[in-house]
Amino acid sequence: MKTEDIINHRCGWAGNDELYTKYHDEEWGRQVTDDKILFEFLILESAQAGLSWITILRKREGYRQAFSNFEVEKIAEFSPDDIDRLMTFEGIVRNRLKISSAVTNARCFIKVQQEYGSFYNYIISFFPQRKQIKNNYKKLSEVPASSPLSDAISKDMKKRGFKFFGTTICYAFLQATGFIDDHLEACFCNKDRNVRS
Repeated sequence: MKTEDIINHRCGWAGNDELYTKYHDEEWGRQVTDDKILFEFLILESAQAGLSWITILRKREGYRQAFSNFEVEKIAEFSPDDIDRLMTFEGIVRNRLKISSAVTNARCFIKVQQEYGSFYNYIISFFPQRKQIKNNYKKLSEVPASSPLSDAISKDMKKRGFKFFGTTICYAFLQATGFIDDHLEACFCNKDRNVRS
């Protein structure tokens, strides 16, 4: 497939920013089963609240550095001093509530792992037959910002103590990690789906 054909058959939200198109082509909508990657997206999606996703993508390496390469056990041990330190780190969004929520969410994430064996098992337990949902929308305007499923998952996660993970952020998380595949019908990624482990 020629480059111009790919551009013409890519989900429109990806635009032509190289970082965004690489993310669209190689990650978004591909099923993630690995808890470390799921935790990374939990941190990143929570940080995105109120901001554009491209802003967070551009700071992804900063988050990797600030949050111990997304090692959940290390982040769960972060102290108030660590939070103060991260408030001075320019590579991330310096919002105290979001930084604190990352620590809280790490602790909640570990509890879910202990209960379900993995965070993946917890999320997939909400899905019929424990299978990824594949939508076939034709236009971006048809893709929802949330769903009854994201409502249920975010509500349960809120009960478990997770922060910055309302239904819209939850739906974006499910899309990013491929539990819900919302690549548009004409998108070339429909022909090349892989699981990210």
